[in-house]
Amino acid sequence: MVVPSSMMIRSKKTKAVGIPTIDLSMERAELSKQVVKACEEYGFFKVVNHRVGKEVILTLEEEGTEFFSKTAAEKKRAGPATPFGYGSRNIGPNGDMGDLEYLLLHTNPLTISDRSKTISNDPIKFSCAVNDYIESTRELACEILDLVSEGLRLQDKHALSKLIRDVESDSLLRINHYPQMASPKSWDPSTKKGNSKSSIGFGEHSDPQILTILRSNNVGGLQISTHDGLWIPVPPDSNEFFVMVGDALQASYSLRLGASRLDLFKLQQDNTNLAPPST
Repeated sequence: MVVPSSMMIRSKKTKAVGIPTIDLSMERAELSKQVVKACEEYGFFKVVNHRVGKEVILTLEEEGTEFFSKTAAEKKRAGPATPFGYGSRNIGPNGDMGDLEYLLLHTNPLTISDRSKTISNDPIKFSCAVNDYIESTRELACEILDLVSEGLRLQDKHALSKLIRDVESDSLLRINHYPQMASPKSWDPSTKKGNSKSSIGFGEHSDPQILTILRSNNVGGLQISTHDGLWIPVPPDSNEFFVMVGDALQASYSLRLGASRLDLFKLQQDNTNLAPPST
C-alpha cells in the first residue's frame, strides 16, 4: 500500500495555489465556459463527475502494479521501447534521466493484443483491462474537446473530438512507475536539465499532443508551471482525472490555451501514475 508523505517539498519558486476543478455534471453552457477559461488561464484542470467507472480504473491499476512488480529481466522482455513497449530511465532518445520506468502502448486494439503477450502472463486479461480503460477515457477526452469547441463557438462542434475518434488516431496510453526513492530532498523545478544527481522521475515538459488526461494514485509529486514561471503543486486525487492542454491544440487553433509545463518529481514512495490517451 502506498502512503503519501507528510513532508511538503517546496522551493522558493513554488506556491500553494489551487488549480481549477470542473464539475462535468453542471449546466452545459456554463460548463463549456468554465472549461475554456481553465484552458486559457492554466492549461490544466481537474474534472469530477467524469463517469469513468471505478472498476475500469482499478483493474488497469492492478495490471500495471503486477507488471512493475516483476523482476527486471521479466520486464525487459516487453522492451526495449521503440517507441512502444517497456522502457526505463530514458524517455525517448534524448529523454530525461531519473528513477522512472514505463509502458507505452498505442491504443489500437490489435497492437495492444500483440504487445500484451510480452507484458502479461494473462495477455487476454491485460488487453481487456487496457481496452476498457482506453474506451472510457477516450469518451472523456472527446467530451472535453467538444466542450472546448462549443465554448469557442467553432462551427463544427466535433472538430476536435473527430481527431481522437479517427481509427488512424495516434492516441497513446502510458503507464508510468516511479520506484521508491531512498532519501528524498528538496527539489527546484527550475533546475537545469542534465543534472545527473536530480531525483526527477519525469522532467519538465509540455505534451506535444492535443490533450492529455492524467490519473495518479494517492502519492504526490505533480507540479505545473504558471505563465509567470511559478510552480503549483497539484494534490493527488486517485478518484478524479487531470486534463492538460497539449501543444497541438494550442498551435492548431491559435488559441490562448497555455500549454502547461508539467513535472513529476520523486517522493519517497512507490508511485504509479496512469496516463490515459494523449492524443
